Amino acid sequence: MTAVSGLGPWAGSDVLEAQTAVVGELTSTPTGVDGLPFLVQLPDRGYGAEPTGRGTVFLAELSCELGPHGWKLADRPGRDASRAAAFLREDLDALAVAAYGYTGPVVVGVAGPLSLAARLYLARGDRVLSDAGAVRELAESLGAGIAAHLAAVRVAVPGAEPILALDETRLAEVLLGRISTFSGNSVIRAVPSGVASELLRTVAEAARAAGATRVVVQAGPSWVPVRTIVAAGADGLGLTVEGFNDRGWERIGEAVERGVALWAALPAALPDRTSSRKSGPDVVGQAAELLRPWSQLGMPLASLRDVVVLAAQAPGIPTPDTARTALADIIRAAEVIAERAED
Repeated sequence: MTAVSGLGPWAGSDVLEAQTAVVGELTSTPTGVDGLPFLVQLPDRGYGAEPTGRGTVFLAELSCELGPHGWKLADRPGRDASRAAAFLREDLDALAVAAYGYTGPVVVGVAGPLSLAARLYLARGDRVLSDAGAVRELAESLGAGIAAHLAAVRVAVPGAEPILALDETRLAEVLLGRISTFSGNSVIRAVPSGVASELLRTVAEAARAAGATRVVVQAGPSWVPVRTIVAAGADGLGLTVEGFNDRGWERIGEAVERGVALWAALPAALPDRTSSRKSGPDVVGQAAELLRPWSQLGMPLASLRDVVVLAAQAPGIPTPDTARTALADIIRAAEVIAERAED
């Protein structure tokens, strides 16, 4: 059945309000659409809640602190790390309240090993990505930390079936050698695709051993990492499907044919210009961002039943209201896609 979910980040600072809205919307989806509630992330709360700071919380036996130029590994955890851990506990508490009595899938987003290594600095040196041994240690540490986190999710929601979504939106830059050094005067050597796949697999296997029912790797707006993600054994491939050329869609088709589900983030719905009032979101046009290339690729419509539809972040400064609107729109777009899957 065609499903719908979210990427995790949400606007605002009221985590209980955000989590309640997400669970409410995604447990009352239309017939034919499977809603997958997700653990919200509220970066607007400041350092420790933003992607890198939150990612450091999942590093088992590796301490981190916030330095002048960003988060870095440290000899011992500081107050910054405690703040990040407190935000995560607050998020889990909100999930426990909002999803009380719920049984079913819960999508849990965590920074992936390559993207986190590209953002995080060594205690005394450049980015973690510049040191192959440190990257491997980080991946192993991340796998152990994620395992503990999934256990905590199941304590918060005893009926939860966790789906791990690894945020690897910098993976294309890592593979292409486009991550700059600290000085900015050069770039860090590209990570070979096979090495990247192995690192992703390390984390995925740890998550599955801890009870993750699926592991999805979110690559963002680039199709470059598709084969790397498939080779890592991921169950799902997350992409912002906008502006891809034929080659990109061919790579996606290859992945789908190999049994890897597409998690498609669709651009925001534009105002509907076809109605007489010229108002309201054009969710049919939003769904067409996936349906059009899917048909041109020659993929069977029935395979759309395995697609999970997501809302890509809308342009401008998001607010809780725009986040709720985007989620409502993408649910309606998923309904359009689900109907086509039954044609």
